[in-house]
Amino acid sequence: VGSNKVDSGGLETAASAGISTFAISQKDFSNREAFDRAVHERLLAARIELVALAGFMRILSPWFCDTWKGRLINIHPSLLPRHKGLDTHKRALEAGDRTHGCTVHFVTPDLDDGPTILQAEVPILAGDTEEVLSARVLKEEHRIYPEALAMVASDKVRWP
Repeated sequence: VGSNKVDSGGLETAASAGISTFAISQKDFSNREAFDRAVHERLLAARIELVALAGFMRILSPWFCDTWKGRLINIHPSLLPRHKGLDTHKRALEAGDRTHGCTVHFVTPDLDDGPTILQAEVPILAGDTEEVLSARVLKEEHRIYPEALAMVASDKVRWP
């Protein structure tokens, strides 16, 4: 498990489960691609074949996305292509959407873009708040991300 934050909870969880971890701070690099190349080298050293982003709130360089094309996936808390970027739950509520959800997709250099692997939809109910809607979407994220990872890892789904 890798992170750009040394104090990431994901690193602690992985380490306590006996999974190797690394952290690389982007602050130590002059630009995005230099950071991405350092991450790439760590991934290669660990013989990583598939990168699954989760809570990684950085835009990756085109170089990294192209180098890992078809082996780089992300989960996003909306039914893409709707509500790319941040504050998706708030924006879904403000837009008057009737449904919301999450999307697992292959990563491209464009923000929250790339071919969809799997989506899960949840209803937006009267009286929903951002927090309540977020919790309902997170439950679906936890359900579909492992499924999508398995699909990609077993070659049941490939980059188009």
